[in-house]
Amino acid sequence: MIAGPCAELRRFAVAALVDPVARDHGEGDRALRRRRVVAAATFLVGSTVLAVALRIPGGDPAFYAATAGLAAVWTGGAFASGPLHLGRAHTRAGTDPARPVVQSLALGALLVGVFLVGALVLGRIPPLRDPVERLLDHARLGSLLLVALLTAVNGVAEELYFRGALYAAIGRRHAVAVSTALYVLTSLGSGIPLLVLAAPALGLVTGLQRRVTGGVLGPIITHITWSLGMLLLLPTALRIGS
Repeated sequence: MIAGPCAELRRFAVAALVDPVARDHGEGDRALRRRRVVAAATFLVGSTVLAVALRIPGGDPAFYAATAGLAAVWTGGAFASGPLHLGRAHTRAGTDPARPVVQSLALGALLVGVFLVGALVLGRIPPLRDPVERLLDHARLGSLLLVALLTAVNGVAEELYFRGALYAAIGRRHAVAVSTALYVLTSLGSGIPLLVLAAPALGLVTGLQRRVTGGVLGPIITHITWSLGMLLLLPTALRIGS
């Protein structure tokens, strides 16, 4: 009874995060140099806008414009850098690779579960809880629907850039490690400990998805699932924890 689920979980992990799908997305030297220049410029601008946006007080309408602008920076830089690919994943049946939808939803849900458990502890530590509460004030004091929409849009934009343009700009060697490290570096500017703690886990999982699938669709679905799950469920977890 125990071996079955464990073996199934292992097969899922290998298919989703370990075993790459065959593809040919090679680029010439000139295209790679151009991608690196655009990715570097986008990183500097996007990191600055992120730091500004997440310091806007809850309920201030400027937050909506700032986060929409941030999404535009990540997305514009991603598409300006060069071609992006959706990617394909292994299927449970072992047939031809398919779009990585179900795997990604499952990974996103697992991440939500892990972080909600962590939030039960976080709620007891005011220096860690308070910055998160201030971030959640944008949904409490403003429009939850609009904040949710911007959260989803920014999740897509971040993955287009970090697991799309930036990942491709790094090259094949150490792309997961370097893109994750830069993602963590960007999160430092938020001044929110939870986002800094979340960045390595989310960056690593989506980076491994990018390596396996060769595209951004899987990381996008995982990121949106995690982001919206945290937005909607984290306040309750923090209340229980406190």
